[in-house]
Amino acid sequence: MTPALSIAAVERDTGISKDTLRAWERRYGFPAPERDASDERVYPPEQVSRLREIKRLLDQGHRPGKILRLAPDALRKLTRGADGGARATSQTLAKELQASLETLRAHRTQELQQWLARVLAQRGLARFVHEVVAPMNERVGDAWARGELQIFEEHLYTEAIQLLLRNAIHALPAATAEPHMLLTTLPIEPHGLGLLMVHALLALEGARVTSLGVQTPLPEIINAVRAHRAQIVALSFSSLPTARAVIEALSQLRAALPAAIAIWAGGGSPILRRRPIAGVSVLCELADIGPALAAWRRAHPSG
Repeated sequence: MTPALSIAAVERDTGISKDTLRAWERRYGFPAPERDASDERVYPPEQVSRLREIKRLLDQGHRPGKILRLAPDALRKLTRGADGGARATSQTLAKELQASLETLRAHRTQELQQWLARVLAQRGLARFVHEVVAPMNERVGDAWARGELQIFEEHLYTEAIQLLLRNAIHALPAATAEPHMLLTTLPIEPHGLGLLMVHALLALEGARVTSLGVQTPLPEIINAVRAHRAQIVALSFSSLPTARAVIEALSQLRAALPAAIAIWAGGGSPILRRRPIAGVSVLCELADIGPALAAWRRAHPSG
C-alpha cells in the first residue's frame, strides 16, 4: 500500500506550493489531507494523483476554482480530452492574467485599469465576468494567501474591477422582467465583489436586481424583501466565514422568510457544497445562474 505523503513531499511531487495547497483546502475543500500522529497534514495517494492532473490543467490555462470542484472522473476526462485550440486560447489568456497580476504588484494601477477596460470592451460583459474577473479573483486571492500581495494591492484590484462592473451594469437597459432579486451579504461576510459579478449576469438575463451591498443585518434583509417585494434573496459567501457561521446564518434567514421567497447562496465557501441547507439553493458556479433563473421562471410562469 502506497503511504500518504507529507505536504513537503506533495510540493516536490506536484510543483504546487505548500501555501497554495493550504489555500485550496480552505477555499475549495480540496485537497482534504488526513493527519498523522504528530497532527501534520498527510495526503493519500489518490489525492496526490488528482493534484498532478490539476497541475497539468493549470499549466494549460484552466481556472483553479473550476477544476478543483470537479469529480475525479470529470477531471480525468478533461485532462484527456482538452481541445488543442481552446487550450491555446486558454494559455494566452492565462499569460495575460499573470501579466496583469505582475502589473498590480508593480503598482502600475492605470495600466491595469486600461487593460481591464480594453478586455471588457473586446469580450463583452458576460465573458468578462466569466473569463477574466473570476480567474483573476482566484489569482489575486491565492497570491494574497501566499503573502505575495499586500492588502492595499488587493484593494486596488478590487476597486478597479468594481468600478468597471458598476459602470457596465448602469449602461444596460433597465430590467423589467421577473424575478425581482435582492442581493447582499450577511454581517459575517465583508466581501462584495462576488455580488457585483452576479448582479452583472442577472442584469444581462433581464432580472430586476436590488443590491444592498455587504453586511446587511438579517432584520434589514427581511425589511428590504417586504419593501421591494423581492422574490429571490441571493447571498454571496467567501471562504472567510466559518462553516458554522454560514450554516447558522442561512438557517436563520430561511426560518425568517416566507417559504415562497427563494434563497440562493453561492461563492467560495466550501460548506455550501458539502452540507445542504433546507430551503436554500446553492449555485456552485457563475455558470449556474442562467439555468437557475430559467428554472425559476418556468416554475413561475405568471410571476
